[in-house]
Amino acid sequence: MELCVISSINPFHSSSTRRLGSRRLFQSDSLFLSRDGCSLLRFHGRLKKPIKPLELSCAAKKIGSGGGGVRRSAASTKAAPAVEPSVKEDKLPAELQVKETQAPNSSVKLSVEVPAVVCEDCYQRVLTEFMKMAKVPGFRPGKRVPENIIVGFVGRPYVLRATVESILKRTLPHAMESVTGKALKDSIQIVSSFPEMEKAYSQLKTLSYEVVVDVVPELKWNPENGYKYMKVVVELGDEIDAKKACERQLRQKYKSLGALKIVTDRGLQVGDLAVIDISATTIDEDGSTGEAIPDAESKGFHFDTEEGNRLLPGFLDSILGIRAGESKSFSLVFPESWKQESLRGQRAQFTVDCKELFYRDLPTLDDSLADKLLPGCTTLKEVEETLTKRCQEMEEEAKEQATDNAILEQIRKGNMKLTEDQLASLSSQKSVNEFLETQRESITNIIKQNLAVGDIFKRENLEFSTDELVKEVENSVTEFKKHKQEYDEERVKDQVQEILEGAKVLEWLKERAEIQYITR
Repeated sequence: MELCVISSINPFHSSSTRRLGSRRLFQSDSLFLSRDGCSLLRFHGRLKKPIKPLELSCAAKKIGSGGGGVRRSAASTKAAPAVEPSVKEDKLPAELQVKETQAPNSSVKLSVEVPAVVCEDCYQRVLTEFMKMAKVPGFRPGKRVPENIIVGFVGRPYVLRATVESILKRTLPHAMESVTGKALKDSIQIVSSFPEMEKAYSQLKTLSYEVVVDVVPELKWNPENGYKYMKVVVELGDEIDAKKACERQLRQKYKSLGALKIVTDRGLQVGDLAVIDISATTIDEDGSTGEAIPDAESKGFHFDTEEGNRLLPGFLDSILGIRAGESKSFSLVFPESWKQESLRGQRAQFTVDCKELFYRDLPTLDDSLADKLLPGCTTLKEVEETLTKRCQEMEEEAKEQATDNAILEQIRKGNMKLTEDQLASLSSQKSVNEFLETQRESITNIIKQNLAVGDIFKRENLEFSTDELVKEVENSVTEFKKHKQEYDEERVKDQVQEILEGAKVLEWLKERAEIQYITR
């Protein structure tokens, strides 16, 4: 059975939600509800028997009704602008007294005092529910049964427990009104001891309890409104340049039409394809051979010399002229821009064994190849124009994506202040343990980025239409069904809302940012 903390608060961002396994989720003196509406009472480390609030199925089994009733979800995954309609409709006979105090790690403690009149109303509701389900000798089902008889028939402890649960379930949404919109999903915790609440209610006929809930950290931009009118520099790689990309694609398609033939009378030259074995070791400062570099080694590697610039600088030049069956050894230095950080600036000794050597026997490039290069085309000019159009569209998409990434990076980088405790409250211990320590920065960056986007969306009163939301949810659900994958429509809706929020924020920021594009 999946568990969650009692919650009727809307999610801020799914990436910031807290589920089972989060830090300090279970405490020895806390009350929880399962997703099927049953309460699971965990006191001093022991899991006690579940009783359904309101439906009271376990108590009903004792009196022979067999339980029943509609199952209710304990945790809301549905977004709403403020208090849920059911909360507004369920007007309490008296106001609750709620005191809000700040707690550590971006959380809030609510001290709730429930007036006697509210407790009595809940008590009467519980009795009414028992009367509907009970088969009390001498009374017709559903008819009014004197209080002392129904309490004696069901058992005072069961009635007491059911009443306290009813009070909690009914008053908690009202108590949470002050933190609606900033409380994190599934993070609500009733920290008061349930036995003590039972004892207090039985003696005083009133109830007091404390709730702790994690809230979205308050962001402080430095300077204020620092996200407005940003100056953003976007680096673009030459690989997205439409003209160059078109030339590469046309060349690749043309090469695919050629037959590979064995080179017998010469060494390797640009345009050839070689099958090689590569081994590499580090070179220590004193010139001695160091350790092997597994990531730089390969067996039977198909090396296309026309793509040689994508490998380590100097590698191609070092093996030009090599013949099949020959070996070459040479040293190179990994550049500072190398992907693997541990190898940056590292001097290494390479040994390359050439196993086979091929050249391409290419046909004459003319209109007769048009349909083979790109089905449906009749001339080379048409091939080039079609590829150019495609590459231009890809360039625009890549440019837009690079711009979005640069803006998100900038709003994350230092324009907002967030304490370590606030960050810790948004990433559970379980999540941290599941990732390598090297991933901690990535997790933190994602949290910061999502918080920043959500904060800007709220500050600037941005919005998207209901039609947009419905359309995107329908598209997502269609994709799930198409691939026969299970899905939770409410979760899909939450994710779509996040995507639409992000899109609106990026659009708003780009309209106001000063953007400069440079090619690296």
